[in-house]
Amino acid sequence: MEQDRKQKPGELQQEISRRAFFTKLGIGSLGLATAGTLSFAYQYMSPNVLYEPSPIVNAGNVEEYTTDSVTLHPALAIYIVRLQEGIFSLSAICTHLGCMTAWKPELNLIACPCHGSRFTDEGVKVAGPAPRPLPWFRTWLSDDRDVMVDRSTVIPPLEFLRV
Repeated sequence: MEQDRKQKPGELQQEISRRAFFTKLGIGSLGLATAGTLSFAYQYMSPNVLYEPSPIVNAGNVEEYTTDSVTLHPALAIYIVRLQEGIFSLSAICTHLGCMTAWKPELNLIACPCHGSRFTDEGVKVAGPAPRPLPWFRTWLSDDRDVMVDRSTVIPPLEFLRV
């Protein structure tokens, strides 16, 4: 039983052959694969740059730090310590697993809240699992008497900045 289709006026009846369908499907697939390949090639060729903040930071004016004080700058991850001998900076990152330490004035110690490491105000390890003392960073005064710290340059302990 064959049904006759009646074509309305103004309508075109288009039948697509099997061969034409698979040809269009193949060309469409190749176009999609080409677009994907070009997209990945563009991503590969474009620069992949990681912008990091400068390791040299301004920790404020030297007059802000009183003698025998330890000041934590959490955003900079450093301590500014001012003793009778001078001023210096320490890393505030524990050498055990990289936790942020905290100054405990009642104990006169820098303590890691995560695993219990403790350090003196000069960064010397007193207790806990930390394998090394806290590193000292290069510190100098700018022309405006601001304390400048280079967090990328570790210096030997007991190199005080005389003020």
